[in-house]
Amino acid sequence: MTSVYEAAGGRDGMVRLAAAWHERVLADEVVSHAFSHGYRPDHTERLAAYWGEALGGPESGIAESDVVRMHSGNGPHEEMDRRAITCFDEALTDVGITEEPLRQVLHDYFAWATTTTMSQYHHSAADVPSGLAIPRWSWGGLEEG
Repeated sequence: MTSVYEAAGGRDGMVRLAAAWHERVLADEVVSHAFSHGYRPDHTERLAAYWGEALGGPESGIAESDVVRMHSGNGPHEEMDRRAITCFDEALTDVGITEEPLRQVLHDYFAWATTTTMSQYHHSAADVPSGLAIPRWSWGGLEEG
């Protein structure tokens, strides 16, 4: 069976999706706040690699604990999360991912990651344990193990 990563276009597909999402969030008055401190010049490529690994692609070399820390210690931000998910859904359309079940699987992954792993440590980034593994997502959802 083809992985979600492969079905979404592999590395090139992930880069296109990450670029479309990043463009949308930077234009959003609420979500763009998350980038007001600046971001790495290779943010889009790193995001694409991270999503790729999570969706069945090659290892990215990105540490999950570092990613979660970057998203932690900012208190609850449900509106920002909802808007980031909306931007993701719009980015799916922007890059031509309209066919089911791929579109739904990608939406489910992003919504889950945004509202769980990236939102677990509201109080402090120091609460994030070291050694977390990037959660893997497939056609059936979160892979256990």
